[in-house]
Amino acid sequence: MSVASTYRRPYVVPRLLTAPLPELLTHFEVELTDSTVADPGFLGAFVEHPASGRRLLMPAGRSTFERDTAARMLLAAGLGLDGPPLPPGLEVTQL
Repeated sequence: MSVASTYRRPYVVPRLLTAPLPELLTHFEVELTDSTVADPGFLGAFVEHPASGRRLLMPAGRSTFERDTAARMLLAAGLGLDGPPLPPGLEVTQL
């Protein structure tokens, strides 16, 4: 079973937008870590590794709103959840 199919439950997608971020991180077993990337265009990264688990790397010093919004966007993309469309000019790159 893939990570995406594990979490594609009806209640999860609406909760992606309304649940407190710490609750989402706990639910999906994701560790939030400050990133050292200082590029203003870098909003963060979702990383999943068999040995170290799931991590959300976010730049320090961003507004609470920007950090929260980017985290939800990256969680949706990283876990394969359906989310709202991204605003124009934003894209998620999967490597």
